[in-house]
Amino acid sequence: MVPPGESPQGYEDTVADPRRRDYLAIGAVAFAGVGAGVIALPLINSMSPSADVLALSTTEVDLSAIQPGQSIKASFRKQPLFVRNLTPAEIAEAEKVSVSELRDPQTLAERTKEGKSNWLVTLGVCTHLGCVPLGAGEGENKGPFGGYFCPCHGSAYDTAGRIRSGPAPTNLAVPEYSFSNDTTIVVG
Repeated sequence: MVPPGESPQGYEDTVADPRRRDYLAIGAVAFAGVGAGVIALPLINSMSPSADVLALSTTEVDLSAIQPGQSIKASFRKQPLFVRNLTPAEIAEAEKVSVSELRDPQTLAERTKEGKSNWLVTLGVCTHLGCVPLGAGEGENKGPFGGYFCPCHGSAYDTAGRIRSGPAPTNLAVPEYSFSNDTTIVVG
């Protein structure tokens, strides 16, 4: 029998030190945190864009070879890009259209850069179901409004790329672009 006030021999060794218990808990949480980081880091890195996607984030287009009335097809982020040099007659035709009669009301000035209203830059993707409209290539059907015509379901766009007839709900999209000089644009 152990006298009062005294502990049995070896009893102190079996009672855990509170500081040791805290140290073990902190160590376990830290170990789990490092393990979660090791698992999460590759997952997060897999979500960032790859080098080929980053390389396609901007497209530079030389405008010097595009004569008034002509348009070219380029590629921007794996989508067709239409760049059109509007003639004064096409600009006048687009500006005389009443915005109130358009399904997606936008003026030509809203779709082009200030002082460069002859350059129309749009994505060549019909806003109905994603087909590529005709009208950017030489001799292609430009539709009844002289702009672009989607052969899939008959959407017709005017010279400003605005929807005029057919099932497409909105105008051809105008991507972000800027003029790096008088003959070059950077899209994206």
